[in-house]
Amino acid sequence: MSNSLFNSYKTIGSGSRQFHYYDIGALENAGLCDISALPFSIRVLLENALRNAHVGPATLDDVKLVASWSPSSVPRTEFPYMPGRVTLQDFTGVPVVVDLAAMRDAVNKQGADPGLINPVVRSDLVIDHSVQVDFFNSDGALARNIDLEFERNEERYKLLKWAQNAFDNLEVVPPGTGIVHQVNLEYLASVVLKDNKNHNDQETLVYPDTCIGTDSHTTMINGLGVLGWGVGGIEAEAVMLGQPYYMLVPEVVGVNLIGELQEGATATDLVLAITERLRGVGVVEKFVEFHGPGMKTLPVADRATIGNMAPEYGATCGFFPVDHQTLDYLHRTGRSEETVELVADYCEANRLMHSDADEPKYSIELEFDLSDVEPSMAGPKRPQDRVLLSDVADNFRINYPDAASNGSDVSDGSVVIAAITSCTNTSNPSVMIGAGLLARNAVAKGLERKWWVKSSLAPGSKVVSDYLDRAELTGHLDALGFQTVGYGCTTCIGNSGPLPQKVADAVADHDLSA
Repeated sequence: MSNSLFNSYKTIGSGSRQFHYYDIGALENAGLCDISALPFSIRVLLENALRNAHVGPATLDDVKLVASWSPSSVPRTEFPYMPGRVTLQDFTGVPVVVDLAAMRDAVNKQGADPGLINPVVRSDLVIDHSVQVDFFNSDGALARNIDLEFERNEERYKLLKWAQNAFDNLEVVPPGTGIVHQVNLEYLASVVLKDNKNHNDQETLVYPDTCIGTDSHTTMINGLGVLGWGVGGIEAEAVMLGQPYYMLVPEVVGVNLIGELQEGATATDLVLAITERLRGVGVVEKFVEFHGPGMKTLPVADRATIGNMAPEYGATCGFFPVDHQTLDYLHRTGRSEETVELVADYCEANRLMHSDADEPKYSIELEFDLSDVEPSMAGPKRPQDRVLLSDVADNFRINYPDAASNGSDVSDGSVVIAAITSCTNTSNPSVMIGAGLLARNAVAKGLERKWWVKSSLAPGSKVVSDYLDRAELTGHLDALGFQTVGYGCTTCIGNSGPLPQKVADAVADHDLSA
């Protein structure tokens, strides 16, 4: 494209693997910014503005606005941002589909082609919020819960099936597959997107994979170097139909990671410590970007856990730039060699690959030593609260001084639901393998589940079941009552199902805090 802004239209690759892109380095050559000083998340926004200044809806002024970002002077003017993808889960996705159907009906009544109403941005809907734990502690729990799920949601599922066939650019991932954020991480995201529909049919344009979703924990995808966050249904619907998401250029809080996690500390311990630290600083409506030498030892699974909890520490997102860990994860999750090579080549060419040579400047800069993280628990009331594991026993006794000590009765402080679930945990193999090893050791010591505990395992994807099977840990989890009950969001969104009647009666009759 000879008339591109600042001669930014460039080519990488050759022959059948030739791709075109908009080079943000051209803006540096034009004197608009110093790319090496920009946070990587701002570079992604800058590429978005530059690319969309050629195909719409951004303008040259928008490009200059984003390029003017500096730690001490963040522009307070909105610019049009066009994400590359939209993700939906079924609770928020069904109203979107109903709206699209209503629009088609209205267009049809006016005598126009209803096919005009179509998502123009790639949209993926994952059915993950409908499964409920009615059956547990049995080998048939999974099949029986799935049967009930289909029975309860037959009308909604018929609508979604129709929508998948009726609309272009809308794919529906069926129930019993996994949690939307883990499916996004393991399967939907590609880190670099390819497109020739809105550009030149003879040329393939490549650009950063970016995403908005109708769930607050869409931020999990930032662990893979994909900029994304949660929005409302109206905003998502507008983007699906080609309207930009108007946003302010954000302040960016940099977290310099040093050291490495010590033995015994998990990603869950890490994210609780980081959440506590960032809530103390105040990061609401800000981007948080992680960088530093500690990145080298932090795999994508751990990064995704940190990105997932951005709503809990209050940030718009918790972003990790693309680096060798990103490429390794793409290999491990079965992406094609061509995809991995393209990610590496494009990110290197367009200054989006994390490098020790870069020295981004941040609105606020923090240092976080991974080696300081200690085993801890969340709660007891809010997920962002934290209690050191060594203090849990004393904390429990202080809060529940009248709890039964003989272990034979349901009382204040009794655990009545024990669920291995949630997108925060189930995407992390080290945490899930840890649960399996704990179960193996508990069974070896003759420990058993208390009769009043409703126990369940709801993996975030079938990949989890596969590696637990291969590690020969599934049987130990089953022996403790943690049979797989479904694939999707369960207890963490209130879908734990009813307690057994005897337990529910004990809690209600004695007004227990259980």
